[in-house]
Amino acid sequence: MTDVTAAFHGAPEIAMTKARPRRARGPATSESPLVAAVLIAVAVAFLGLFLILPLGVVFAEAFRNGAKVYLAALANPDALAAMRLTLVAAAIAVPANVVFGLAAAWAIAKFRFPGRSFLITLIDLPFSVSPVVAGLMFVLLFGAQGLFGPFLKAHDVAIIFAVPGVVLATIFVTFPFVARELIALMEDQGTADEETALSLGASGFSTFLRVTLPNVKWALLYGVLLSNARAMGEFGAVSVVSGHIRGETNTLPLQVEILYNEYAISAAFAVASLLALLALVTLVLKTLLESFASAGLPGGRGC
Repeated sequence: MTDVTAAFHGAPEIAMTKARPRRARGPATSESPLVAAVLIAVAVAFLGLFLILPLGVVFAEAFRNGAKVYLAALANPDALAAMRLTLVAAAIAVPANVVFGLAAAWAIAKFRFPGRSFLITLIDLPFSVSPVVAGLMFVLLFGAQGLFGPFLKAHDVAIIFAVPGVVLATIFVTFPFVARELIALMEDQGTADEETALSLGASGFSTFLRVTLPNVKWALLYGVLLSNARAMGEFGAVSVVSGHIRGETNTLPLQVEILYNEYAISAAFAVASLLALLALVTLVLKTLLESFASAGLPGGRGC
């Protein structure tokens, strides 16, 4: 015991002795204030050039001809239809991703089974596949000349160049976000809480609702936020499967492209300003959720 105690008492001194030279060589103490100021100025200039300036241009162009023209562009029937379809696609894709993400994270983090690594790889697939390629895959599956095309045509079911295709493409490109936010946190939390609840007589579903879900609530909200932002801003996959039918299959990003190609610059930037506002709101909510997580509240990311 004496040797162990001495070892524990001596450990901090040894650690401090080894750490001192490292701190002395660290950039925080060796760099001059001038170098730090230059680095900060470069970072601020980079953010201003590639983030703040483009956002400012979007809103400046949107309101260049006045608020009346801006509101008229948003009240256009095609723009309203694009807003509705964007909201519908997000309203379907996000809950579907929540259900899948919770189920996948629960299975991967709490159980060990054959094919677990393969499932994790599949979840990451939309991150590595181009959205345009993803849209093309749906065309090859559900298009008129696709694998299921003749069957769908015989039963008068339209997926490609219709709303279902837009929803499917949106679900595909967004489904990793919720699962990826939850898997790491659930693995870090382990299964001790669930095992305790089960030992006290709780059912599996009750354990999930009363133990697991509250423990991951902030990470879940964070994943929902990212998934919703991607769903509303997706362009590549939706562009391939939509057919660009005005008033029917155009989402907000596609409507911006059409207006810009037709040289309706003010209208294009007016619609684009809605997406920019969505990005700003997402950024604010993301910051708030990260502050909850860093405060150490239950269910926070990285807790």
